Amino acid sequence: QVQLVESGGGLVQPGGSLRLSCAASGIIVSINVVHWFRQAAGKQRERVASITNNGVTNYVDSVKSRFTISRDNSKNTVYLQMNSLKPDDTAVYYCNVGGGYWGQGTPVTVSS
Repeated sequence: QVQLVESGGGLVQPGGSLRLSCAASGIIVSINVVHWFRQAAGKQRERVASITNNGVTNYVDSVKSRFTISRDNSKNTVYLQMNSLKPDDTAVYYCNVGGGYWGQGTPVTVSS
């Protein structure tokens, strides 16, 4: 049974940083494409960042140079390091593995 558990969200001031984690079980993240999505209130879910099985990363323009997706194969965990956070980054963040499996989401609020 596949389980994805996100953590690391919370309340942060503008300009601050957070690191989200997506711990996987029942599926190996290193051989799958893993995405981070986010969904703000009243908006559609959007893909934020991806990492392929070869380690190639891709980001939506709005987070380039601020967010970094990475993977720890020994922990079967994918991370999203978020720096220089803005109020527009406020959303629930979800990880997705292999296109078909979703975590429960972790909320991020950027506010002063």
